[in-house]
Amino acid sequence: MNKYQEMYEQKKMSVEQLLGLIQDRDWMFTAQAAGEPRAIMDQLQYLKKTGVKDTILNTCLPLKYYDVMKDPEMEGIMSHNGWFFSAGLRDAHTRKLVSPVPQSSTSVLRKALDRAAYEKRRPVVLATVAPMDEHGYLSLSVSAIYERDLINQGALVLLEVNPNYPRTFGDTQVHISEVAGLIESDRPIPISPLAPYTDVDKKIGEYVASLVEDGSTIQLGVGNIPNAVANELKIKKHLGIHTEMFTETMVDLIECGAVDNSQKGLLNGYSVCSFTMGSQKLYDYINGNPSVLFKSCTFTNDPYTIGKNNKFVSVNASLEVDLYGQCASETVGHLPWSGTGGQSETVQGAQMSPGGKSIIAMHSTFTTTDENGKKTLHSKIVPFLAQGAVVTTSRNDVDYVVTEYGVAWLRGLNLRRRVEELIKIAHPDFREWLRDEAEKNHIW
Repeated sequence: MNKYQEMYEQKKMSVEQLLGLIQDRDWMFTAQAAGEPRAIMDQLQYLKKTGVKDTILNTCLPLKYYDVMKDPEMEGIMSHNGWFFSAGLRDAHTRKLVSPVPQSSTSVLRKALDRAAYEKRRPVVLATVAPMDEHGYLSLSVSAIYERDLINQGALVLLEVNPNYPRTFGDTQVHISEVAGLIESDRPIPISPLAPYTDVDKKIGEYVASLVEDGSTIQLGVGNIPNAVANELKIKKHLGIHTEMFTETMVDLIECGAVDNSQKGLLNGYSVCSFTMGSQKLYDYINGNPSVLFKSCTFTNDPYTIGKNNKFVSVNASLEVDLYGQCASETVGHLPWSGTGGQSETVQGAQMSPGGKSIIAMHSTFTTTDENGKKTLHSKIVPFLAQGAVVTTSRNDVDYVVTEYGVAWLRGLNLRRRVEELIKIAHPDFREWLRDEAEKNHIW
């Protein structure tokens, strides 16, 4: 047994012992999405037995609605901040058990640590890692959003070590000497199958792909429309990847030859990302693969970093766009739905890139069903955002908006022409209404 293995054995403990290291007023940050340490999170209510008070749990896109998140008895013991909501957090919000944090991805950690220092709180990292190598390094695996930044700032490091997690490269290396405590688990890594897409998604994908030139550097998200876009990009050449989330569709683009990362201009030869989640095929591809570089989102999503890539194309979604061009992408009216994530920064960064383009891609409509089963069609292009809606991308930053009815390029247009272009890509049933509302409300 070498010295690193000895250190490892000394720091191995039960979940209860690990949670016993949490102190009053600690600020706990969990790794994002599939990187969250479920074996620790499942037992987080144990803090009720340790007697700690006034701690904070900070989550970012949790995949499970943990019991601790819906336990009113945690009041006074732990409060919950959400950086990016999922379905469980939306429910917890109705119970006043979680509060969203206004943020952008490259500044939110700095602001949180400023607040922690002011309130004299100790930061704590809770993450899942791939097992230690012979040099004493564990790998943060699928999430490098902010974990390494926290460790660099002296956070207490509490880890779940799991052999089912892939070993990745970049800002993912954690030495055993930096770890305060660890547990071992063998649970399966979360799997997220590819979302099937419709004919409407395919049409949007075709319009988006028509804007992507050979040699572009791309950023895609997850879901029906990004999957459709990726399929249409398979005929392109010399694409590069610089993205917040690395997806299975990107593996397909690499394997078919559309992506070779040869003309990016920044970190040529590497697919750059901050986190990933998907199929076993995806995890197998990134395991031990030095060509996929995981970097903190303070780097990946920084508009100035993005702007160093050639022909950077960002593709993001929105829940609603008004005739001014404002995009509400994270709330449904006043109710939190997701989070800002990297949208506003990738939008800005794309337009700082030589030949870059920022694209908001969405369906032109959505449907609601009332208690009697009656369905109503609504336009996602509206005269004004819904009351209380949060603006994710400002009218000053919007560039391209794409629906199944076409492409509206808003860059450099005055308001009158902007209205005209957006109405052209709205659903035909709503175009006259939009014209009337624009006229009535002097949107010109």
